[in-house]
Amino acid sequence: MKLSEIAKALDGELVGDGSIEIIRAVHPAEATSAADLALAMDGKLIDALQCGKARAAILANGAAAPDGALDGYILIKRPRFAMAGVTRLFELPVHAAEGIHPSAVVEPDATVAKDVRIGPFTYVASGAVVEAGTILMSHVTVGAGARIGRDCLLHAGARIGERVTIGARAIIHHNASIGADGFSFVTPELGAVEEARGGRSDSVTAQNVVLTRINSLGTVIVGDDVEIGACTSIDRGTISATRIGSGTKIDDLVMIGHNVEIGENCMICGQVGVAGSTRVGNRVVLAGQVGVADHVRIGDDAVVGARSGVATNLAAKSVSLGTPATERSTMLEIFVHMRRLGRLFLQFEDVKRRLNAIESGKKKG
Repeated sequence: MKLSEIAKALDGELVGDGSIEIIRAVHPAEATSAADLALAMDGKLIDALQCGKARAAILANGAAAPDGALDGYILIKRPRFAMAGVTRLFELPVHAAEGIHPSAVVEPDATVAKDVRIGPFTYVASGAVVEAGTILMSHVTVGAGARIGRDCLLHAGARIGERVTIGARAIIHHNASIGADGFSFVTPELGAVEEARGGRSDSVTAQNVVLTRINSLGTVIVGDDVEIGACTSIDRGTISATRIGSGTKIDDLVMIGHNVEIGENCMICGQVGVAGSTRVGNRVVLAGQVGVADHVRIGDDAVVGARSGVATNLAAKSVSLGTPATERSTMLEIFVHMRRLGRLFLQFEDVKRRLNAIESGKKKG
């Protein structure tokens, strides 16, 4: 692409020679030819433009290129958003041969659009539907009665369970599992967990002698434009469906329990765990390693900081931290007090010694 074409695609301001031919986008210090586009949107990388061989770059608004370092550059308003545009322009498509690989198995009563690409050792079960433009890479499983929408990409090893519905333009990464049974068991009599929840004692008398399985009759329904990371697991519902709203992005190694409902355009980061029957609103952010208890409600636009434990409902637009998750300002105040505890104990010991000395003096009196 020409530099001028890239500037137009990014809605940026072109400065200098727009006819420069660009082959790839690189870190400024890794530029090895004049066809490289140096990404120097972080001001700390400006000086690196003098080290590489790139003659074109992308800079943030207000930045100035070193004298003589570039023949042309693009100024953009929001660097991080521009990065999304740059990576889209230069992305290499997955290598997926046209048609259905001879080693793939597609059951006779499955419905597969003509232009669907199916890789080696993939299995499409009875009654499944795979719509136009979708790519199933190698070793993918699409369960009986499942439906995969248009223009989806399922990477190697993705497992789609029976009756699961995936919306259009979904991306499901390696070894994700959508539609496993929920972790749901019950005891014939009151169990230890139920007793612990209902009582205030530090011990329980009940014993989980027999754990009886509650079967998962529901399914998983995933909306449009959803991305699900590698090795993430989303369990099917017990009776109703587990639901993931359109536009939501889920990172690697996330666990979504049965009957959970997650709204639209949420960001669920790595190693998050959401227990069963929780309701997560729209545009919610759960940072890395957040744990959410079952039957909790999280309001729209809430943000939960990394490694927080959500045990109670969170209000819309709230920002929470810590375990249990608490309003950010309150939790930061708690953190400050915790850091002062050591000094406070030393001061307390000093006061105690002084008080003992006074008391001893009175007794001798």
